[in-house]
Amino acid sequence: MHHPLEETRARIAHAASIAGRQAGDVTLVAVSKTHPAEAIEPLLAAGQRVFGENRVQEAQAKWPALRERYPDIELHLVGQLQSNKAEDAVALFDCIHSVDRPSLVSALAKAMDKAGRRVPCFVQVNIGAEEQKGGCAIAELPALLEQARAADLPVVGLMCVPPAGIEAAPFFALLDKLARDHGLPGRSMGMSDDFETAIMLGATHVRIGSALFGARG
Repeated sequence: MHHPLEETRARIAHAASIAGRQAGDVTLVAVSKTHPAEAIEPLLAAGQRVFGENRVQEAQAKWPALRERYPDIELHLVGQLQSNKAEDAVALFDCIHSVDRPSLVSALAKAMDKAGRRVPCFVQVNIGAEEQKGGCAIAELPALLEQARAADLPVVGLMCVPPAGIEAAPFFALLDKLARDHGLPGRSMGMSDDFETAIMLGATHVRIGSALFGARG
């Protein structure tokens, strides 16, 4: 019986090779939100070190003990971030995927100045122009990137969550183009259902939860 991690890594490598890319070009972010430490242990034992969490408080409760045993863990915040949690996020996370508005850029820049550490960030784009979703509007992206650069926020790429229930490829292609237009190397896109498509369209970070941990009830 293959561990889902092995299978997922093989699928990532296969999709990368079809696209003429190396498997090492794609970072697997294992989305461990809602899963307890016991569920995370087998992945750590198998060598997975990059994990994604949705909430600052949940991550604060769960990861410090695991980090003591696995000091090379890299923790990514993949969920929405409230500005009042910016300091906690900067203290805990090694990468933030959901920067999406001017107030958050300001809060994070202030928190990073105070902490004396620069945490790499992705700007989340509302790629499907959905009202209920986080992410900055495509039209507002240039101004937000300019503000982030002025604040010395290390923006390494763009992130998106395409609309559910329709073909994701055009949205991934659009995010790839936006990242290229703005000279950004990173594309955080693709989840359990569509990560192979995302990899073929340039994803550098895929955020995979249910394919690794099983669906949560």
